[in-house]
Amino acid sequence: MTYLDAVLLGVLQGLTEFLPVSSSGHLVLAEAILGVKQPGVSFEILAHLGTLLAVLVYFRSQIALLIKSVFDSNMKRERAVIGYLVIGTIPAGLAGLLFRDFFEHAFSSPVMTSLMLFVTGLILLSTRFHSGGRKHVGILSAIIMGIGQAVAILPGISRSGTTIAAGIASKVEPSEAAEFSFLLVIPAILGAVVLESKELVNIDSGLTGQYFFGAAFSFLLGLVAVYLVLAIVKRGKLDYFAYYCFAAGGVGLYLFL
Repeated sequence: MTYLDAVLLGVLQGLTEFLPVSSSGHLVLAEAILGVKQPGVSFEILAHLGTLLAVLVYFRSQIALLIKSVFDSNMKRERAVIGYLVIGTIPAGLAGLLFRDFFEHAFSSPVMTSLMLFVTGLILLSTRFHSGGRKHVGILSAIIMGIGQAVAILPGISRSGTTIAAGIASKVEPSEAAEFSFLLVIPAILGAVVLESKELVNIDSGLTGQYFFGAAFSFLLGLVAVYLVLAIVKRGKLDYFAYYCFAAGGVGLYLFL
């Protein structure tokens, strides 16, 4: 992997992590097109850490309130949100533990990834028929969004698109569904880092600079993407990205099938 490869993949990860087009799917296809063969998933993990930092920076005020609520029993809504985040994280945690080998194999299949991009397109189109509601995130919607996040471990399935669409289908107010989706990525990425910690320890020292360079660009573009997605969700235009996913999946099948 060259520095140029790292920058291109980092930019791709940063932009697509929160845009509803599957960052992992784009990384799989981009690595296949560029001919970048990386053992394991170390680069993907570091790139995701870059986007995690973007979430922490953007939502720093909300996160500070959530932390404060742990010590203040009067902050009931914030405490409830923490509970919903835990509930929403469980499905992906169980899926990652039970089907780890299957998911890792999926990351080596551009064809499967391309097919999953079509699935993402269908999920995004479904938001046309669900305009959301005025409900806050609750136990049921947290579970449904959590299941969506578990499915989105598959490359090609958009985590943000699936979880936001699941929240909207559960009658959660769209902007709140989007914000909850962003917060839900925090424990998800931290969990993946713990599961793959051995991969990070064994990073090729000759690639350390490239990997962290890619993570830096992932952070910068991820921050931009957060602003974009919130604006898109408020305008109710999430389904527009379905056509992009169909096109990307079609190109992938053409190149690798």
